[in-house]
Amino acid sequence: MKLFGALYDRVMGWARHRHAPWYLSAVSFSEAIFFPVPVALMLLPMSLARPARAWRLALVTLVFSVAGGVVGYLLGWQLYEVLQPWLSHYAEPIARARQWFGEYGVWVILMAGFSPVPYKVFTITAGSLSMAFVPFLLASIVARAAQFFLIAGLVVWLGPTMEPRIRQYIEWLGWAVVVIVVVVLVYLNVR
Repeated sequence: MKLFGALYDRVMGWARHRHAPWYLSAVSFSEAIFFPVPVALMLLPMSLARPARAWRLALVTLVFSVAGGVVGYLLGWQLYEVLQPWLSHYAEPIARARQWFGEYGVWVILMAGFSPVPYKVFTITAGSLSMAFVPFLLASIVARAAQFFLIAGLVVWLGPTMEPRIRQYIEWLGWAVVVIVVVVLVYLNVR
């Protein structure tokens, strides 16, 4: 089933739009609170569409993602009880995140901010547990910067040669990401 090629082409078209940085800002902010799609899936094609702007796009993504993470933290801190009905589909991941916070503390934010696991689960959970805010903020900045600037760095380093290869193998790459996410989710639910 060819699903990712058309989607990739559409995202590349959006990436070249003059308002693309604004779209990236909105997605970066909302992804850290509630939006289900990882922002890296928007940052990569936008950086590929305009490699000269990759570093700036990574910075925009970082600023708005961390700002969204702060809002997620504040929601968890002040409104967790009110939000619980809307968070019911995240009940198991939140329970697991609470367990991990108990075991690993701030290191969980570093892992969640860099990996493909839902960062929003950890921002809200950190707030609901009243985690110390400054370590939360610093870990979020470090982890998100590492992820977004790694993407920008790869685009700048590999430049225009990267985009045609990604387009050529987009179906394989897309399904590989789906499989990885499913495996991670199954692992997290089994453990």
